[in-house]
Parts: sequence; C-alpha cells; structure tokens
Amino acid sequence: MTAAYVALGSNLGDPRRQVLDAVDALADLPGTRLLRRSRLYRTPPWGLLEQPSFVNAAALLETSLQPHALLEALLAIEQRAGRVRAERNGPRILDLDLLHMAGVQLGGASLTLPHPRIAERAFVLLPLADLAPDLVLPGQGRVADLLAVVDAQGCECLDEGRLAE
Repeated sequence: MTAAYVALGSNLGDPRRQVLDAVDALADLPGTRLLRRSRLYRTPPWGLLEQPSFVNAAALLETSLQPHALLEALLAIEQRAGRVRAERNGPRILDLDLLHMAGVQLGGASLTLPHPRIAERAFVLLPLADLAPDLVLPGQGRVADLLAVVDAQGCECLDEGRLAE
C-alpha cells in the first residue's frame, strides 16, 4: 500500500457538493482507503481569471493502485461528475490531480510525480498542508515551506471539518 495525495477542485454547479462527492468516490476506489481529507477552501481562479471562485481540498489515500491506474481512476471520477476538458485552467465541474505518491518519482507525458506545479499554487498547498505540512516533495521542498512563500491572498477556509485519521 502506498500513500497518495490527491487535489480536488470545482467551480461549477455546486462546487462544495462536487468536492465532497468526489471525496466519497475516492473512498470507493478498489484497493484504496481514504485516510483523511483537508478542510475545504474557497480560492480565486488561477490562470483564466474570468471565472467563478473554486472550492478546493486534498485527500490522503492509502492505495494498492499503481500511479497510472490511480490517475485513470481519478479521470473516471471526473468524467462521471460531468467533466468536459474544454480549456486549460478554465471552469470545471470537477478537477482531480494526483499530486504525490510516497516513494514514486515519474516524468512522462501523461503523468509527472510529484505534480510539477504544486509549489506555484496556494489552492493546492493550503489543503495539502492540512494533511502533511512536513511532507517533502522531491525536487520542490517541504509543503509548509512552499506554502510560506506562495501568494495565498483571497483564499478562505470554509470549514474546520476533517475526516477521522
């Protein structure tokens, strides 16, 4: 079993419900156990700015799935939620990103681990820091240190809720 961190986000429909439903779907993946989820955060759009704010979270999984199989499972959850991949950084009903898997480093066209842009994104680092502030991402650094230097202006915690460890 391998620890895996997944980022979740939505800014269409009912974003909070989309993210929470996706957390439930992660818990139902074969060979996978949901260990924890972060708090929910409202975050400003990134990239394409003319769109609604996002609701973001992160989940910590323990999985027997290999990295590409886990990615395929995440894409299937997005598709079931109605995700249409129309434009990069545009509005979306659901976005699931595989951020990191313990002991795994990959560089490829379909999957790079750890995710190469974690250090740039407060909407990823805030929820990830809820789960693992001391996690060291190879080639990027410690999550808490990365969060300390990223611009988190406009990000707001929506709840204090977490799943039990």
